[in-house]
Amino acid sequence: MIRSLVLADFITLINAACGTLAVFACLNHMDVAGRACADAGKVHLAACVDSPWLWLAFALLPIAFLADAADGWVARRTHRQSKYGGDLDSLADIVSFGLAPAVLGFTLGLRGGLDMLVLVYFVACGMARLARFNVTSADLTTAAGKVSHFEGTPIPTSLGIALLLFVAWRLGAVGDAIWLGELQLGPTTFHPLVLLYGISGTLMISRVRIPKP
Repeated sequence: MIRSLVLADFITLINAACGTLAVFACLNHMDVAGRACADAGKVHLAACVDSPWLWLAFALLPIAFLADAADGWVARRTHRQSKYGGDLDSLADIVSFGLAPAVLGFTLGLRGGLDMLVLVYFVACGMARLARFNVTSADLTTAAGKVSHFEGTPIPTSLGIALLLFVAWRLGAVGDAIWLGELQLGPTTFHPLVLLYGISGTLMISRVRIPKP
């Protein structure tokens, strides 16, 4: 199989690797923060320690985005695209712009039962949006051989949420101090900030037309 991959595919795999490493970095952060919390008697791990792992997690997502943009450019410049290219790109995007941003939100304090449902919804919407694009891209392709527009917001727009979380983290607005606070709804908690994920996911599966550059 490796012999059938082209340069653009390997760049796509860099995208997937960055997203996967971002998830691992979040897990490492929670491990380090968990020990600090145990010593300090705190509950919310994200607020306990300023570890380099979160810096790494946030830094990897823009790199994933650059790789996502570069693979198409390379495929067009080299006029070489494998039969795996489209599916590889979608699978990589799910990891880097679906799962990784959701894990970042969880890491920084969106851990209530309802929060997790919204985060799962967000990831599922990203998967559905990419599946729809793969199925309909042929119908949206113009005579010039390019897709004319996106239907639903592209999944890399989740980087906007990641940027907002980065700002919140640097301002200390995570854990107990997370923006918009926390609501107790029966046996579970809910952080209104997680609705950004819900809105983002809903826009992905909407019929909104986004012109493709």
